[in-house]
This record gives sequence, C-alpha cells and structure tokens, in this order.
Amino acid sequence: MSESGASALPLGRPSRRASVHQENLSLDSSIFSSPPLNFLQELPSYRSVARRRTSILARDKQSGTLLKPTDSYSSHLDGGIAENLNSQSIRKYALNISEKRRLRDIQETQMKYLSEWDQWKRYSSKSWKRFLEKAREMTTHLELWRDDIRSIEGKFGTGIQSYFSFLRFLVLLNMVIFLIIFMLVLLPILLTKYKITNSTFVFIPFKDTAIQCTLYPISSSGLIYFYSYIIDLLSGTGFLEETSLFYGHYTIDGVKFQNFTYDLPLAYLLSTIAYLALSLLWIVKRSVEGFKINLIRSEEHFQSYCNKIFAGWDFCITNRSTADLKHSSLRYELRADLEEERIRQKIAERTSEETIRIYSLRLFLNCIVLAVLAACFYAIYIATVFSQEHMKKEIDKMVFGENLLILYLPSIVITLANFITPMIFAKIIHYEDYSPGFEIRLTILRCVFMRMATICVLVFTLGSKITSCDGGPCELCGYNQKLYPCWETQVGQEMYKLMIFDFIIILAVTLFVDFPRKLLVTYCSSWKLIECWGQQEFAIPDNVLGIVYGQTICWIGAFFSPLLPAIATLKFIVIFYVKELSLLYTCRPSPRQFRASNSNFFFLLVLLIGLCLAIIPLTISMTRIPSSKACGPFTNYNTTWEVIPVTVSTFPSSLQSLVHGVTSEAFAVPFFMIICLVMFYFIALAGAHKRVVDQLREQLSLESRDKRYLIQKLTEAQQDLRPS
Repeated sequence: MSESGASALPLGRPSRRASVHQENLSLDSSIFSSPPLNFLQELPSYRSVARRRTSILARDKQSGTLLKPTDSYSSHLDGGIAENLNSQSIRKYALNISEKRRLRDIQETQMKYLSEWDQWKRYSSKSWKRFLEKAREMTTHLELWRDDIRSIEGKFGTGIQSYFSFLRFLVLLNMVIFLIIFMLVLLPILLTKYKITNSTFVFIPFKDTAIQCTLYPISSSGLIYFYSYIIDLLSGTGFLEETSLFYGHYTIDGVKFQNFTYDLPLAYLLSTIAYLALSLLWIVKRSVEGFKINLIRSEEHFQSYCNKIFAGWDFCITNRSTADLKHSSLRYELRADLEEERIRQKIAERTSEETIRIYSLRLFLNCIVLAVLAACFYAIYIATVFSQEHMKKEIDKMVFGENLLILYLPSIVITLANFITPMIFAKIIHYEDYSPGFEIRLTILRCVFMRMATICVLVFTLGSKITSCDGGPCELCGYNQKLYPCWETQVGQEMYKLMIFDFIIILAVTLFVDFPRKLLVTYCSSWKLIECWGQQEFAIPDNVLGIVYGQTICWIGAFFSPLLPAIATLKFIVIFYVKELSLLYTCRPSPRQFRASNSNFFFLLVLLIGLCLAIIPLTISMTRIPSSKACGPFTNYNTTWEVIPVTVSTFPSSLQSLVHGVTSEAFAVPFFMIICLVMFYFIALAGAHKRVVDQLREQLSLESRDKRYLIQKLTEAQQDLRPS
C-alpha cells in the first residue's frame, strides 16, 4: 500500500467495514486517479534507471554535453549537442518523436542567428545527405538478381536466400578480379597489338640462359582430327594454349609508350597481389557483421529456447509449404537443443571408465578419418603423376575416350574423393557421441578441409614433378624443361580443367539426376524404392562447399590463367539460374535450416579458409620455383618475386633506404607490438560491448520483475475491491 493511501485513513478505530471501504477508496484513488509517484518508485527498474540517469546527468554536466530542458523554442543548446546536431541527423538519436520534433524546431530557430555562409554550409550538407540517401535507394534497384533473390526469400526463407546472396557476391568478386587483371595486364597489350596507341612491345634478350631452356614446342598435330577441337576446348591445349587465356601468351618484357615504359612483369605480379588483397579485405569486411552478431549472442540455454519460441519465426515466408517446413525446422532445433542438454547431462554423469572409453573410440575413429584423407591424397598423387607421364603421347596413338580420360584423370579422382568422403564422415560422426550441433560443424569442417586440401595436393604434386629431373634436382634450368617447357601454362591448364569439370558435374547432376528423380517421385510415388529414395534436398552447406571449391580454384589459377576469373564469373551466373530452377522445381529445402546471420558468417568463414589455402601454393610457386625461361613475362628473372627487388633497386637511394627500413626487423618488431596493442584494445572494446549487452539483459530481467510486481499489486487491489 502506498503512503498516500495510508494518510487517507481516518483517525480513531472505525468499524472493519468502514476501514476496508476507506482503504479501497484510498487504493483506488492512488492507483487509478492520481499519478502514483511513490508507487512507481517502488519498482526495481525505476531505482536502477534512476541511479544510471543520475550518473549520466552528472557526467554530461561535467563534460558540457547536457541538453537543458526548456519550454521555449528559443532556448540555446550547449556546445556539445549543438555540434552533434550540426554534424548528424536527428533521426540517429535514440529519442521519441516529440523530442526529435523539439530538436528540429531548435535547429530551425538557430538557423536565423547564423551567418549566410553557415546557413549555406548547413543547407548544402543536408542536401548532400539527401542526395546520398536517394542514390543508395536507386542503387538498390540496380542490384544483380534483386527480384529473384527476394522471391526466393519470400518462398523459402532467409537461410536459402543467404546462399544465393553469397553466390551473387562471388559473381561480383570475380568480375572485379577480372577487371583488375584486364586493366593491369591485358589492356596495355591489346592497345599495342591492335595499334590503338602509339606504343611498341619491349623484348629484353636472354642473359646467361641455356638455349635448351628457351625452347617451347607447341604441338599442332591434334588439330587433324575432328574431335581435337573438343579436346582442346575441354583441356586448354592446342589452339587455346596459344591464346591470352594462359600464362605463356604474355612473353613480353614491357610496353613502350611515348613518355614511359610499362613494366609488364611488375604489373603481372601486382595484379595477383591486388586481387588477393582485395578478396581478403572484402571477405573480412562482410564477415564482420556476422561476427558482431555471433559475439553478442547469449550462451544461456534458457534464452536460446525463448529466442526460438518467441523470435524464431521468419516473417519473410509467404508460402504454405515453406511455413510448414519452418515449423518442422523449429521443432528440429528444439529437439536438437534438448538433445544437447541431454548430452551435457550425460557428460556430467560419466564415470572415468566411460570417459576413457569414449575418448579412445574417438581417437580410433579420427585415425580412420586421417587414413581416409591419406588414401584420397595418395590417389590424387598417383592420378596426377600417371596423367602427367602419359599426357605427352601423340594423340593419334590414343582413341578419343582414352585421351580425354588421361587428361581429366586428376579432376575425376578429386571429384570422386569429394563425393565419397562426406558420406564416410557422416557415418563415422554418429559413433563419436557428440551433440547434434557439434556433429554438423565437425562434419562440415572435415569436408572443407578435404575439398581444399585436394587442390593443394594437386598443386604440390605438380610442383614436385616440375622441380625434379629423373629423380634428382634440375641443374640446367632449375625445373624439368623437357616435360614442362612452360610449367606455368600447364598448371593453368590443370586449374582450367578442374573449373570446367566441376561445372560439367554440377550441370550433369542437376539435369540427369535431380530432374529425373523429381519425375519419379511425382509420378511413381507408390513404388516402395522411390518412396524411400524421396525428393532431393537443397542442402545449403553442400552447395556452399561446392562454390567455395570453385572459387578456390579461381584464386589459384588466376595467376597461371589470367582469364580464369572471367570464366568463373560466367560459371557462377549459370549456376545461379540452374540452382534456382532446381530449388523451384526439383528440390525441397533441407529440414536443417540455417539462420541468415549464421549462414552469412559461416559462408564467409569457409571462403576465408579457401583463400588462405590458395595463398600458400601461390606464394611457394612465386618465391621458390624458378620461372620458365621459354614463356611468360618473367623469363629474365630467376623467380617471379625477383621482379620486386629489381624494381626497388631502380628507386632513388633515399626511397630505397625507406623500403629496406620498412621491410627490416627493426621496423617489423615495433609494428608487431603496435598491432598487438591495437588487438588488445579491440578485445577490451569487445568486452565492454559484452558488458553493455549484459546490462541490457539485466534491464530486461528487471522489467519482467516489474511486470510481476504490478500484476501482484493489481491482484491485491482487485481482491480488496470485492465485497466481503
């Protein structure tokens, strides 16, 4: 009972009925008639907010950023808020509508007392901001596949929509990579080749290079047969080997313009560094948003249940079947959470003997996983060696199918390994006694490692064959010039074959597996075997791993085949439409759905792993393996990276000293320390944000206590109002 209610009671000892009547009147008037100030002060949240507000007001008053309350529009603002109002839009402030209107009126009043120059600056700033907002709105209408992706989001939810948005991102990324290579490498050559500008090619004669190392015989006997064009188109040999698609076409040391000489080897290397750095920065920038969400996400299981029950629905869904699927997905997530809770309880109740047994079983199963991976890597190694040794046979000695099989043997083995190993991993994981969520993450991690490692094994196998001559080191040229006169082109051909074969497999599976399977499920559903087989699921992780695999091939192969990003762009565009048709007509969404935030962060994390694995073989090939002396822009350099120190040596002495100082240990150690300090600062900042989130959760908890308190008081008031 409030204090105002207690003061309203009459003095003396009245009858019980009169006393109850007076209490009811007092309670009624205190709760429903007059502002219950003392009553609200009893709320737990009021006291907490009052303490925070007092501390904030005291701090703002000391710093001079407090907006003084006033009833007049002519009141002035303090320096801090006035400065903020000039630089920021009012809509960015966390205020209610009435406060924002008051601030807007204050701005308009202040405008009268400003000079014409200040008024012009403020109006121009507002106009520029409006222009930028309109421009952003217009650019949203120019987004690639905007309507298609929105339609997919409306029918299948944000999880599948995030896959197609990720595919669009890869299309844009490869398009930008191709533009970088085109502007730095292809454009100067095309301008000179077709006499568009007054420029000539520069060829520097070989220095201290054996004649045998400069020979590059290109066989043309395969063009005699009608199927040779098909073989050349699928393998990158024959007429394609001499085009600008591959590294060997760019055997130019520079382009001489009127006022300067364009250093093509330096531009070729810088284009590779530029597209790798751009890819890294773009991926990190996009992944930060998902990382923020994952950083502040609660680990409390009770809150996880509440989020799924009260906030788990995807309001973008408009299709009934997709809504039913979302219901089943939420049920699956709740069952998975309950299963994880059961696993945690089971782990807590394990005895030492059971713990030793389960860890021994996991160790044995992980040894089996490693054995499977080793067998796949060895198979890829054997297939690559066999293909390289028999590739040099004359085409007239082999029939069409045999020749194509030899050329595509490494690609076939890699594809089979990527198809078989996920099924083996899925069977093994069930015996390791993990929680459902950890099972999915561990299986995906193993599949990611398998797909990316197969490409690295192929590249390192080629590298070992390139740098060995009859089982020993190559003394004459530094590489096996007899088998690989232009080894960069042949590595580019392998990447080209991987890209083409992966594209063919995706189309073949969709056209010759998914569509017939849909027809059988639709028209022969009464058959027991067809019913057990069921309709193909659109599994988001598997599809993402497929396109990340293709993107990793593009990153590695773009150095050896500069036009490979353009091919990857066209490939991903076709895949988008093929996957869209497959989703709409042949597949059903997987019951294990991903949230959009989780999906975006997971996709970019896998893509970042692929980029890191692609940088490793590129770095080794550019710094360790001698460059070809018979083709390419680096014929006068021992390695590709040697063009950097040679270019630095042409700088002025002061600039050379600066470059050497930046690359020395004396600069690297302090720079590393500064980076560590910056990292510690951001870790502390993340911790501060985490504490803010905890305070907000505490505030939510206080609000729930307020509601319980108010319900309790209202119940007591209703009980007192009832006639006895």
